[in-house]
Amino acid sequence: MARLRSFLAVELPSQTLSEIGRVQRDLRACRADVRWVAVERIHLTLKFLGNIDEEHIADISSAMAEAADQRRAFRLSVRGLGAFPSIRNPRVIWLGLDGWEENLLPLQDEIESRLEALGFQREGKPYRPHLTLGRVKSLKGRDDLVDLMERDREVDLGSFPVDRVTLFRSDLRPSGPVYTPLAVRELAGG
Repeated sequence: MARLRSFLAVELPSQTLSEIGRVQRDLRACRADVRWVAVERIHLTLKFLGNIDEEHIADISSAMAEAADQRRAFRLSVRGLGAFPSIRNPRVIWLGLDGWEENLLPLQDEIESRLEALGFQREGKPYRPHLTLGRVKSLKGRDDLVDLMERDREVDLGSFPVDRVTLFRSDLRPSGPVYTPLAVRELAGG
């Protein structure tokens, strides 16, 4: 039986990805040692499932559809540049989201609940949505990177619609992951 690495996410529209690409290009200018996420692969993860048996896709898709049917479409704003564990000590560089507590958090919680009923464990830490831009690999160029991030800390890229949820398969390749949609469900009113 095939096992598939998978996750549930919100895809971003091309206009938003274009704006994110602009921010990434600005940060790349410092030539820090960062493994940048290809802009077309940037997404908003709702739940990482890990390796699942192929036979469970239908049940997961059904749970995703039930959760989506409970929530209306909404908008999120891409605002703020930061890093984990901190902007002064970046390991993961990200863009933040505004307005997620009101609409995204209930959607994500609905998904967690329905998947928990299928035997998937809830995340052990609180959900903190973000859009990953890259991962710092070494100290090379880090000070310049931090300076750029501090300068653009309050970046505002506008809003985008959240009107569907997608179950993705993730195949890891030397050139980077390849994401294949397995199921898509529109939110109510989406």
